[in-house]
Amino acid sequence: MEEQTTDLGLQKSVNLERGIFIVRYSAAEDEAFPPKVTIGSGPGSEANVLPVLHPEEQEPVLWQPGTALVVQAVEPGLLLVQVAPTRPRGSAVATVKIETLSQGKPGVNVTLPDLSHGASVSTEPRAAEFSTDDFRMLGHVAGRGDVFVGANEWIGGPAAPSRIEGLAIEWPTRPRGLTLRYAVTTPRPDVTSNAPVEVGTFVGSRGHALPLLGVMFELSGTSAPRYELVAETAFLGAPITRARGDKLTLTGPTGREALVGIRLKIEQISGAAQPKSPPPKPAQATTPGRVRVFRSTNKG
Repeated sequence: MEEQTTDLGLQKSVNLERGIFIVRYSAAEDEAFPPKVTIGSGPGSEANVLPVLHPEEQEPVLWQPGTALVVQAVEPGLLLVQVAPTRPRGSAVATVKIETLSQGKPGVNVTLPDLSHGASVSTEPRAAEFSTDDFRMLGHVAGRGDVFVGANEWIGGPAAPSRIEGLAIEWPTRPRGLTLRYAVTTPRPDVTSNAPVEVGTFVGSRGHALPLLGVMFELSGTSAPRYELVAETAFLGAPITRARGDKLTLTGPTGREALVGIRLKIEQISGAAQPKSPPPKPAQATTPGRVRVFRSTNKG
């Protein structure tokens, strides 16, 4: 994925394979005056990557979070996502998600239960469906920018400690009934963003030299007792710490040390069905950063 700043705002390019995609405007920093998101074809892809418009619309533009467009790629090509302020000196901070649509594949046997005697259908996933293959964590690292890692991979860490200023998590295939939320603490908390956020949302800052002083991760939902978080953190001048549970609140010894390394994974608990003891109070979250474009690949 390539990124460049234009006179109209921030622009990212995304390589698409053949298929149908939903481009979803997920969030904006300035909710009162959100930036507009314009979808287009990259150079040489005008005939291959085609936005599908509503009959009453003339341009492939998304004006606020909660809106979406369908894009058809008849051949592999390049999709452009451009974010621009809607007022002078306005925000160009937005989160855009690209989701792959699939109709599945033939030849799969599906056995439906007999509901004539009041049987119920479970919507919970089987244990074999649990996967963190598409789990990834974004860390905004001082001097490096955005860094992406998978489950149980370090951002910073003992081999390359670096000041982390923001985080985001994406996990398109997380199990049904499982919610993952997270929050951060910075030296300058923002009172408008104290509540934890769900996957797909950036917390922290970019370009303000504000390190993270603490992080919180929490699992909730009907499926939460089946899973637990496992995290390792490195805070400046402190030894590496490891913690596990359904809710983790992680800081340095005094709470003033900068976070310079973190890795996170989610594990299944074999045979666990009981909820865990009440966790400590959550950390605070801060305002989002700039534009993010997330890809989720759903294989049929």
